Amino acid sequence: MTLATNDAAAIADRFLTARRSAAGLSAYPGDMPSSLDEAYVIQDAAIAAWNQPIIGWKVGRVPPPLVRQFGTDRLAGPIFASRAAHSDGGDVEMPVFDKGFAAAEAEFLLRIGRAPDPAQTRFTLEKAAELIDAVHVGIEVASSPLRAINDLGPIAVVSDFGNNNGLVVGPAIPDWRTSGFEQWTVTTLIDGNEAGTGHASAFPDGALGSARFLFELMARRGIKLQAGQWISTGAVTGVHDAGPGQRVEARFDGNFSIRCSLLAARPE
Repeated sequence: MTLATNDAAAIADRFLTARRSAAGLSAYPGDMPSSLDEAYVIQDAAIAAWNQPIIGWKVGRVPPPLVRQFGTDRLAGPIFASRAAHSDGGDVEMPVFDKGFAAAEAEFLLRIGRAPDPAQTRFTLEKAAELIDAVHVGIEVASSPLRAINDLGPIAVVSDFGNNNGLVVGPAIPDWRTSGFEQWTVTTLIDGNEAGTGHASAFPDGALGSARFLFELMARRGIKLQAGQWISTGAVTGVHDAGPGQRVEARFDGNFSIRCSLLAARPE
């Protein structure tokens, strides 16, 4: 069954209503789409209805057991300017849905220096890298009113802005092209306790693979990326549940440390 346009708009509206009211969703708000393409139709409807500036895009992983089913190892969602903060290492506050899902993810953030040709649908890693002008460290705040969003899988994640509710942009990595940042050991701590470690080199084709994926996906979706937008390239140490009142710290190979404190989202 193909998802009708009005059904996609209705599902998008239910997600947005829950976000605006800081409410929780106990179940997916409608009939679950049958494909990621249909989930992106819902995402497009939600972006249009939300009508807020997009500062960048998060790229998340499709769990390896599901890659063959969905035909991709990654997915994407928008990051809005109203949910972004900059940090030079100091603590910043970020809202999450206390009645839904909430987590924090240490990530490398790639800044688009030159927008890709929207008609170009294939990129090599080298050509993708040429469009990046800076790499920063950061924290993605993953949160949705739908508590079971990750359990329900990629279709649910894509439907609700890729399960994103914010981005902490940390300092730039000097000489990022020769820094070897993808080999750095990254550590996430929740309330001072180590929650996970990892390396961006463990991603398929590394962090730059996320940029290539996004460029190709957006060309297919007919979305024009803009210079200055961020690409949050994926959870280096994994997805770590964290809720209001908790403090998250991301450490990057002893070179950088950034922090954020989570608080309950308020109705808008």
